[in-house]
Amino acid sequence: MKRPSIPKRPVDLVIISDVHLGAFGCHARELLQYLRSIKPKTLILNGDIIDIWQFRKRYFPKSHLMVIRYLTGLITKNTKVYYITGNHDELMRKFVKFNIGAFKLVNKLLIEIEGKKAWIFHGDVFDITMQHSKWLAKFGSLGYDLLILLNSFVNFILTSCGQQKISFSKRIKHSVKRAVSFINKFEETAAGIAISKGYSYVICGHIHQPEMRTVSNAQGSVIYMNSGDWVENLSAIEYHEGRWKIYNFREDLFAQAYALASEKADSPSHKETFEELLKEFEMH
Repeated sequence: MKRPSIPKRPVDLVIISDVHLGAFGCHARELLQYLRSIKPKTLILNGDIIDIWQFRKRYFPKSHLMVIRYLTGLITKNTKVYYITGNHDELMRKFVKFNIGAFKLVNKLLIEIEGKKAWIFHGDVFDITMQHSKWLAKFGSLGYDLLILLNSFVNFILTSCGQQKISFSKRIKHSVKRAVSFINKFEETAAGIAISKGYSYVICGHIHQPEMRTVSNAQGSVIYMNSGDWVENLSAIEYHEGRWKIYNFREDLFAQAYALASEKADSPSHKETFEELLKEFEMH
């Protein structure tokens, strides 16, 4: 018996980043619900989609594999998909300029939206630890993953007691002056370069901080945006019918209602999911 189709929300352009598939903190199931609830004309994956730094064979849940499967399905259906490389998936930079159908792999992207130029890149180029101390950046990434693990345990205890969840990393970002300074400097640097090049928009990821604001200096102004992440914020950037917005999954009852009934009813095994993934590539 064929399942009745649920209408999808049309979106002209969707930008997501910092999914970190393969890492413990990734909210792959929620991302899959979001992706299944929308019908984007163009999807931009702005870095750190697969976390190669944290990748372990013993930890790659089925929901993570199903996200990859869904993304490849979009490509085979001719949805434009751009994959911009980040630091956690930097291994893919060796294959930049690889194109297959509607899919393109790039380091940065410059697109025109209604006559205005949008400059899109991950943003790790502004991170001094990435440039000079990659081992320190990887150590920090491991520490962040452990912090998320501890946070999940604490939140389980809090919700069991009827208390609200808390975010350790958000509290650190908002209370530690050095963290606040880093975020501000990151945003100002990206915006400053975009202004000097005459761009109207600059869109980044990397710092896991969803944001949309106008930044001005003596040369002009630009709209700076950051798509956040799918570890804590569960956020994205959307553009539809001339309007930009920061998307938040926790505020989207429509996507949450996409309870993935099919996942419960006839969810494929790891092997079946992987085999279907290969078939989709072979068919293209």
